[in-house]
Amino acid sequence: MRVYTHPDCLAHDPGTGHPECAARLYSVIQALHSALPEIEWREAPVAERYQLQRAHSRELIEKILDTEITDSFQIDPDTVMSPTSKSAALHAAGAGIAAADAVMSGSITQAFCAVRPPGHHATRDTAMGFCLFNSIAVCAEHLIAEHRLKRIAIVDFDVHHGNGTADIFKDEARVFYLSTHEAGIYPNTGSSNENIPHRLSNALLLPGSGSADFRAVWQQKFLPELIAYQPEIILISAGFDAHRLDPLADLNLQAEDYFWLSRELAKIAGQHSQGRIISMLEGGYSLTALRECSVAHLRGLIAGRA
Repeated sequence: MRVYTHPDCLAHDPGTGHPECAARLYSVIQALHSALPEIEWREAPVAERYQLQRAHSRELIEKILDTEITDSFQIDPDTVMSPTSKSAALHAAGAGIAAADAVMSGSITQAFCAVRPPGHHATRDTAMGFCLFNSIAVCAEHLIAEHRLKRIAIVDFDVHHGNGTADIFKDEARVFYLSTHEAGIYPNTGSSNENIPHRLSNALLLPGSGSADFRAVWQQKFLPELIAYQPEIILISAGFDAHRLDPLADLNLQAEDYFWLSRELAKIAGQHSQGRIISMLEGGYSLTALRECSVAHLRGLIAGRA
C-alpha cells in the first residue's frame, strides 16, 4: 500500500468554520501513520493543464488557475478558494495520476490519495460542493489516455452523490460509475431512474439507514454488478460522511462497514483487476470518524489483497 499526499493540500483554506478544513486531512494522515506504520508514503506531484483538460473545460481550468486571489474567492456559497487553493487542487489531481502510473507499472497494486480539496462534485464545467477539480475523473481519464484501459470502475460510497463524476462520464462507455448515497440531500442527484447497465448505477439510502441497509445494497446489487463488469482497475471515491458521527448527513455506518466493503472490493480487484485499486479521499466531516474510517478502509484493502 502506498499513500500519496502533499503539504500544500493542508494549506487550502476555505475559511473559518468551514467543514472542509485542513484538520480533516491532518487527522487522516496522523491516524494512518500511527495505525499503519508499514505503509509507504510519497509526495504527490502537480497535475499539468493538459491532464486536467481531459476531464474539465478550458474555462473552468482558467477560472481556478488564473484568477488572482489575494484573500479569498467565493465560487458558490459552499466553495471558496484561498491563495493556496490552486496548488492544493493541482497536487490532489496529481496524486491520482501518480498513483495510476505506479499501479499500471506493476510497482504497486494499491494506492490511497490522502488529499484535499475533495473532487467528486466538480463537473466538467463547474467547481462546486467544496470541490475544485474532479481528481478521480482526472485519474480515470489518464488511465484511458495513457494506459489504454477500457473497463474502469469508479466506486463512490461518499454520503453525497458524485454528480460531477456522473456528469463527466455520462457518455463514456469505458467507465462504470457506481454510487451509494443518502436520499434527499445535496446535490439532490443520482436517482435510480438514471441507471444504465455497466455505465451508471445509483442506490439511494433513506435517512437513518445503517449497516444492514448499506451492506445489503452492496451484497445484492453493486458487488455482483462489479463482478459481471470485470473491471481492469477499481477507483474509489472514499468519503466517510455516511458514518453515524458525521454532522452533515443522517446515515449510521460504522468504521467496520468501511473495512468490510474495502475488503470485498479488494477481493474483486484480485480476481478481475490484477489487484489494482486507487482510492481517493472525498468527504467526511467528523474528525473522529475520519481517523477511524480511513484506517479501517486501508486495513480492509490490505486484508482483501491477501
